[in-house]
Amino acid sequence: MQAFIKRGLHPELREVVVEASLALARLDADRLEELALSCQALNCDLTVMSHERRADLVRQARDASSEMGVLERVVDATRANLEVMKRIRDRRRSQLEYNRQCATGSGL
Repeated sequence: MQAFIKRGLHPELREVVVEASLALARLDADRLEELALSCQALNCDLTVMSHERRADLVRQARDASSEMGVLERVVDATRANLEVMKRIRDRRRSQLEYNRQCATGSGL
């Protein structure tokens, strides 16, 4: 998105949301961070934005509603996967602690 902004173009919100979904699906943290910063800048610009530009963003938000739904599902799935990974990591840690205690004879 920064490349679009540097060239003076404003990508459609739909493009940003699709790219965010793909970056999240690929776990592309660097690109997600760039997109988050771009969205933050866009939110700051809302206070000084012309009425026409705001109307265009409203249109873009309506047009991107299905893509936003996809992004929401990807975020939810990612959140669920993260919870599973945390539980697996915690289980492994407890098994490692149990194995260490058994190896030293202090498990009882």
